Amino acid sequence: MKLKWTQHARDVFEKRKIPRAWIERTVIDPDKTLPDDIDTELLHYLKVIQEYENRVLRVIINKSSEPPRLITFYFDRKMKGKL
Repeated sequence: MKLKWTQHARDVFEKRKIPRAWIERTVIDPDKTLPDDIDTELLHYLKVIQEYENRVLRVIINKSSEPPRLITFYFDRKMKGKL
């Protein structure tokens, strides 16, 4: 899936060193998707990353832009063991 990365997403990518393949895998084949609580244009993709101690990667996308815009991503500590 082609994504447009925001500046924030690029900054986070440099800081957190989360592999791009994990981000792409989360968007292409999520274990779960959730709407954003506040912004209806945002969609949260969640995926268990087995290579990283089964932690849950959350990727937030603005689905209304073309191509979809990658807003941010992080390992969600609250979701570990819940998917």
